[in-house]
Amino acid sequence: MSGNFLALAQPGVQQLSPYVPGKPVDELARELDLDPASIVKLASNENPLGASPKALAAIRDELAELTRYPDGNGFALKSLLAERCGVELSQVTLGNGSNDILELVARAYLAPGLNAVFSEHAFAVYPIATQAVGADAHVVPAKDWGHDLPAMLAAIDANTRVVFIANPNNPTGTWFDAQALDDFLQDVPEHVLVVLDEAYIEYAEGSDMPDGLDFLAAYPNLLVSRTFSKAYGLASLRVGYGLSTAVVADVLNRVRQPFNVNSFALAAACAALQDEAYLAESRRLNEAGMQQLEAGLRELGLGWIPSKGNFICVDVGRVAAPVYQGLLREGVIVRPVANYGMPNHLRVTVGLPAENSRFLDALSKVLARG
Repeated sequence: MSGNFLALAQPGVQQLSPYVPGKPVDELARELDLDPASIVKLASNENPLGASPKALAAIRDELAELTRYPDGNGFALKSLLAERCGVELSQVTLGNGSNDILELVARAYLAPGLNAVFSEHAFAVYPIATQAVGADAHVVPAKDWGHDLPAMLAAIDANTRVVFIANPNNPTGTWFDAQALDDFLQDVPEHVLVVLDEAYIEYAEGSDMPDGLDFLAAYPNLLVSRTFSKAYGLASLRVGYGLSTAVVADVLNRVRQPFNVNSFALAAACAALQDEAYLAESRRLNEAGMQQLEAGLRELGLGWIPSKGNFICVDVGRVAAPVYQGLLREGVIVRPVANYGMPNHLRVTVGLPAENSRFLDALSKVLARG
């Protein structure tokens, strides 16, 4: 005798579709009988520079302790982050990637009858985390592909407990300035936790992008989430963090899984955080690559959404799915974003110069075929 285990799942879970990551290189190689070394992957916003040598050395040093559980409190990394970010140790929450922080917030503060507010074209984990705990999602239409903060403010009601905002936003790369953020935070009710997702903030340093850390002291209902997966090049190790009041951090630690960040991730993150030369090179490479991609797209007569991340959303001027498939046949993996309500766009990670050229050449061929 067997039951219908889909019907037995929570209603919010039944309505979800699993998160679909960028296609792995090995999978495409198997499907099309391609040499994996010939494939360019620009689908998952990974750092093309490779990991920091200091992070790699830290991982090697940690191998001798493979049989030991990691430090469940992550003291060394939390100490470095607290010093770097100008907060107390008690204000730091470590996550298995910043996705984990988003999940912890949902588990701690959302439930059936409550809701979270977030934008159209925003990160796919927001609805997953919200609906998985039975809460309602209030999705606010985007403005010029980005967050309409006044409209998001208007969407908050007595049952709202969380607002997710991303700066810059994934997958669009759009951003808002410090004044817009301050105006928004001033008017958010005290019972609502604002999660400011800054997964790509390191790529925008020195621009007109606000730093969420500058707002923490003034707004006790603010949590800033960040990651080591992007600019710090540690995507496979899954390590992120949240910065908030000590009270919010204490709540999140009550639902956080023990040992959610492994020893290699802790060691590598500590090393990467102190490798300023690596971070500077990551930024330089990204800025030059973005200019290369924009110039190539301009030459092809295509539009794109200006981005402060390490990726760019390209408008291919038609339904993008066939273009995506054509690029796969050329050995180039990018990211279709129809699931984000953007059927004519492809999201392309900024790669190394040769990878960017390979993408532009392949795109030109695919578009020429019609």
